[in-house]
Amino acid sequence: MKKFCIVFFALFILIATAAAAVLASPEGAQAEPAAYLRMHVRANSDSEADQAVKYAVKDALVEYLIPVAAACSTKEQAMAAVGARLPALEAVADGVLAEAGFAYGAKASLRKEEFPARVYDGVTLEAGVYDALILELGAAAGQNWWCVVYPPLCFSGAATGGNVQYGSRLWEIIQGFFAE
Repeated sequence: MKKFCIVFFALFILIATAAAAVLASPEGAQAEPAAYLRMHVRANSDSEADQAVKYAVKDALVEYLIPVAAACSTKEQAMAAVGARLPALEAVADGVLAEAGFAYGAKASLRKEEFPARVYDGVTLEAGVYDALILELGAAAGQNWWCVVYPPLCFSGAATGGNVQYGSRLWEIIQGFFAE
């Protein structure tokens, strides 16, 4: 009977907390643009070669930015850290482009940019104007790739090797009561 009462009480708290969260936030709530630093890599053109090198540049930039984004605890810190590294980001991209035999270069900037709605790891970012790291390859006239630098939503799988595990301490406690 004691286990039943504890489980009932734990479930009651869980349900009450969930109900409070639903009532406290408007239905369909979406992330505020002011909380995010997005990233946009624009390919030189839509040719197969330009699109392929865009992804190679993206991979190199993400690898470079993982420790930078991980060291930041606010968007402002992330913007300052990325802003201080714009020449280095261009050098990373230029290195990938040169290695692949492309004569054009890259131009990095931080600015406000219009983005469409997007979903990253279950977080919906509404369409709107966001602060963004923009990396233009050559003429920047081709299809593009985008993600979120801060918080590092597009880096999470890469930063952890895809080995993220989620757990619930409450669930572990409940399981412990039934294991006895």
